[in-house]
Amino acid sequence: MATTTYEPSTLTLIDGTKIEVRPLKISLLRPFMKKFDGVAAVADDNEKSMSLLVECVQIAMQQYKPELAGDLAKLEEVLDLPTVYKIVEAASGGRLSEVTDALN
Repeated sequence: MATTTYEPSTLTLIDGTKIEVRPLKISLLRPFMKKFDGVAAVADDNEKSMSLLVECVQIAMQQYKPELAGDLAKLEEVLDLPTVYKIVEAASGGRLSEVTDALN
């Protein structure tokens, strides 16, 4: 069985805040993946899928930047779509395409 060690990486939010991201601990990964599982069901609705992705990021922020996790409106002010994708990939420990393939 192959194992991979994930080194943390640093992302910069729109406001210049730097966050260190790495795969989520199991206690956060479970609700994150449960929420992410719903994205496939609403993939044809951009607004709903974006809302679910931001909710996934909100869960991840409990580990990365807890002060942003509690305020969805504030969180949305510091995110752009490429950063959302990067956070989802880092949180899940895999590439976004691999995560979505595994769920289907």
